Amino acid sequence: MARKKEIPQEKIDLKLLNWLNDTSFFNQDDGMDCLPLYIKQNLKHSLRDYQFSAIHNLDAVKKRFGNDNDYNQLMFYMATGSGKTDIMAAVILYMYHVWNYQCFLFTTNTTAVVSKTIDNLTNSASPKYLYQDPLTIDGQRVIIKQVTDFPVNLEKNTIYIKFSGIQQLSNDFNIPRENGITKVSLKRHKLVILADEAHHFNVGTRSSKKESTESKSWESLLDKIRGLNLQNEQLEFTATIDLHNPDIYHKYQNKVIAQYDLSRFINDGYSKQVYRLQANNSNENKMLNAVLLSQYRKRIAQNMEIPDFKPVILFKSNTIAESKAVNEQFLSMIDNLSAESLQEFVQSQNQSNQSEALNFAYEYWLKQDFGETVAELKHDFRELTTVNANDSGSKGLLYHSDVATKLNTLESPDNPVRSVFAVAKLSEGWDVLNLYDIVRIGEKNIKPKDTNAEAQLIGRGARYNPFVYHGKKSYVRRFDDRKPEIQLLERLYYHTINNPQYLENLRKSLDAIDLPVNEDTKFKIFTANVKSSFKRTSAYRHGNIYYNKVEIVPALNYDSIQKYGFDPSTTEPVDLISATSERQINTGADRNDQASTELVNVASFSNPADKALINTAISFNDFFRFDKLKKQCPTLTSVRELLTSDKWLGHAVVQACVAVGTKLTPQLRLRVVEKYLMRVNNALVNNFQRSKGTNEFQPVAVHEVIQDYSKRVRDAFSDPHAAQIHPESMKGKDWFVYDYAIVDFLEKSFIDKLGAEIPHIKEKFKNAYLLRIDERNSNFKLHDFWEVIYRYEGYMPDFVLYLDNEDYIYQIYMEPKGEQLLVRDSWKEELLERINPENVVVLGEIDNVKLYGVKFYVEDNKGHQDLHHMMDDLREKIDWS
Repeated sequence: MARKKEIPQEKIDLKLLNWLNDTSFFNQDDGMDCLPLYIKQNLKHSLRDYQFSAIHNLDAVKKRFGNDNDYNQLMFYMATGSGKTDIMAAVILYMYHVWNYQCFLFTTNTTAVVSKTIDNLTNSASPKYLYQDPLTIDGQRVIIKQVTDFPVNLEKNTIYIKFSGIQQLSNDFNIPRENGITKVSLKRHKLVILADEAHHFNVGTRSSKKESTESKSWESLLDKIRGLNLQNEQLEFTATIDLHNPDIYHKYQNKVIAQYDLSRFINDGYSKQVYRLQANNSNENKMLNAVLLSQYRKRIAQNMEIPDFKPVILFKSNTIAESKAVNEQFLSMIDNLSAESLQEFVQSQNQSNQSEALNFAYEYWLKQDFGETVAELKHDFRELTTVNANDSGSKGLLYHSDVATKLNTLESPDNPVRSVFAVAKLSEGWDVLNLYDIVRIGEKNIKPKDTNAEAQLIGRGARYNPFVYHGKKSYVRRFDDRKPEIQLLERLYYHTINNPQYLENLRKSLDAIDLPVNEDTKFKIFTANVKSSFKRTSAYRHGNIYYNKVEIVPALNYDSIQKYGFDPSTTEPVDLISATSERQINTGADRNDQASTELVNVASFSNPADKALINTAISFNDFFRFDKLKKQCPTLTSVRELLTSDKWLGHAVVQACVAVGTKLTPQLRLRVVEKYLMRVNNALVNNFQRSKGTNEFQPVAVHEVIQDYSKRVRDAFSDPHAAQIHPESMKGKDWFVYDYAIVDFLEKSFIDKLGAEIPHIKEKFKNAYLLRIDERNSNFKLHDFWEVIYRYEGYMPDFVLYLDNEDYIYQIYMEPKGEQLLVRDSWKEELLERINPENVVVLGEIDNVKLYGVKFYVEDNKGHQDLHHMMDDLREKIDWS
C-alpha cells in the first residue's frame, strides 16, 4: 500500500493558534491580562511566560466559543520537560473557579504516568505535589479528592479527580463493575477530560492497519465520554504530534491552542544542553568512561559547594536479557577495579580520546590518587546504588512499586541510586531531573522506531536539574558563559554507538522532535607565542600598558536612573520575536534577519492613558514596593518619583520588536512592560554602589600582559555556523608581537588594513607594535569614566597599538566590531573616543605618554570596510601623514 503523502512543512497552518496569537477581539477588561491570584498563590512553581500563554489561550477560546462542539477538544502541544503537568494543575483551578467544573478525568496510556500524576495533583506529602497546602480560593479552602467514581451529590469547595489508565477506563466503560465508573456516572456531571501523552489517542485518525484495534478504540472511547454531556471538555497534552500526517493535521489544525517546541525550550535555557558522545569502545570501556565522567561531575559540584549533587547514568540496551547481562558485567567491572587497572585505563583512553568532556575527566583523574578514586567508585557504583528497571509486560517498567519508588525519587539525597539499567520503556512517565549520561549498549537490530523512542528519552533526560548554588535554586541554565568544565553540570551526554545506519536513524529521529544535539568533539587548540624578537625590545622589557583606576560610587550619588547604568533613551526594545541567528562566514559575526520585524511603542511613562497599564505591571513585582526600592535608591522619596521624574523613568518609552503586522493585545502589552520593569529592577539591584572608572590611568608591565596564550576552537564540521577562527602566520611582520594571529575574518581584515599603513607610521615612529590582548586578562580592563556612567562593567579592546620614538610613547586602544553589535556596544566606542590626553591623567609618568582611543573598525556583510573611518581617526590623532 502506498504511503500517504506528507504535507509540506511550509503549508502547515494551525489556524486556531495563529488566531490566538493575533487576537484583537478582547479589550483590557476582557480576557486574562495576567495570571490570576487564585492560580498564582496556589501553585508551588511560578509559571513561565509560555505556560501562562497556554492558560491565557484556553481562557480566550472558552470566553469566545464557550461549549461549542467544535472547540470542546483542545490540545496543548508542549515540549518534553516543559512543565505540562504544571499547566494541567493550573487548568484544573481555572476550570473549577471560572467555569464551575468539579469533576476531572485524567487518563493516559501507561500506569506509570497515572501513578506520578496522582502524586503531582493529590498527594500533598509528595515532594512533587504541585499545589500549595492548604489550597485556598477567595478565602475558602478547596479540597482535591481522588475518586474511583464521581459522587451523585458534589460537595461545595471540592475538586474530584478520577485517575485511570486508558485500558482500565475502557474496561470500566464497556464492562461496568461495582464501585466502578459507569456511563451513568460520567453523564451525571459536566466533566473535563485531561488526556496526557495524547498522541496515543490518535491511532484511529492515523488509520494505520498495523495499529491494534484496541488502541484505535481508545480514541473512540474518549469521543464517546466527551459526548455524554454537552458541557464536557477534552484537554489534551502531548510533546509529540505528527502534523505532517494529513489526517492528524486535518483533525488538529483548529484544536492546538499552545505550542512550545523542544528547540525553543532548550535555547531559552530551560533544559540541559544535549551533547552526543561517540566512541569506538567495548561495552565495558563505555560504561567505565561514563562512570568517570559522572564522578568528575560530582567532584566539580563538591568543589563549587553545591549540596546533594548526584548525577545519574542510564545504561540502555536492546533486550532485557542483554540489559541484565550488562548490569552483571558492570557490577563485576567495578568490583574488580584496582588502582593500577584504572590508571592504565585512563592513560590509554586519554591518548586516543576525541571527546572534550572525557578529556576534562581524564586530565582531572590523572592528577588524583587512584587508590582513593577506586574506593570512591566502588562505594558510589555498587549493587545498592544500581537499579534494574526492566520489564517484559505492557504495563511499563515503572509499574512495580519498588522500582517506581527508586526511579521517581532519584533527585532525593536519601536515594543512593547512581546507575539505572533499562531497555525501552522510559520514554514516558519518567521525570528524573538529575540524569546526566545515557549510554547506548549494543549495536544489533536497531530500527527507526527504536531511535524514535531514544530521541524521546533524550528529550526527557534533558530536563533541567534545579540544584542549589550560592544558596539559590535556578530553573534555567546559569553556566552557559562559564568554563566548559563547569558547564558539564548543565549538560546531558548521550553516549552513542558507532553504527552508521543507527546514527542516521538517530539524526532523523532527533530532527523529527526538533531536538538540537551538539557534537562532543575536542576543540582545536591554537597557540600564539610571543616572538623572541619582541621579547628583546625595550617595549617588552620596560614598557607599560595603561588602564584606569576605579572608585566606589557613593550611595547619595545615585540620584537618577542613569547613575545605575540604565538609560531609558537607549535601552533595547523588548524582543517578542523568537529569531534565528545566522553567523556570517565572511565576518564571523551574528546577524538577524529583520526584514519581517518592526519596532512598536508599547507604553510611555509620560502618557496618562498608559498609567493603569504601568501600575498593573508594577503591582506584580514586589521589588517596586517603596520599602524595598528605598534600599537600592536612597535618594528616592516615593515610587511616584521613580515613575514620573525626568531624572528617572518620567520620559521612558517602552518599545517591543514584533513581527510585521502584529496587533499587540492588552496581555502582550502588559507582558512587555513587565519585562521592561524587570530590566529596571536588575539595573537598580546590580549597579548600586558599584565601582566606576576614573580618568587616572595606571601602568601594568607589558611583559605581564603580553604572554603566550592558547585559544580553543571547535571543529567547523560540528558547528557549521561557528565563527571561522584560525591561526594566521605573522612571520616577517615584526610589528605584530605574536608568531600567529588567532583571528576570525573581521579581525584578520582589521590587521591587514592596519598592516598596510605600518610603513607610513614608521616614518614618524621608530617602533610600532600591535599588541593582541588575550581575553584571559580579566583584571586588565578599561572602565567608563565621565559625569554620568551608563555602564559599570569593565572592558578591554582586543588590540593596543604601541608606538614610540625619541620624544613620545603613544598607545591607541582599538577594536574591530561586527556590525550587528554596534548598538549594544556603542558605549564602548564612546569610551574609546573619550580617551585622549586632554581627558586623562597618566600616573607615574611626566608628559611623554599619550593615550588615545579610536572608533571601531567595522565592515558590513557586503565586504565594505572601515565604515566608521577608524583609519582616518587614527591618522588625525597620531598625525603620521
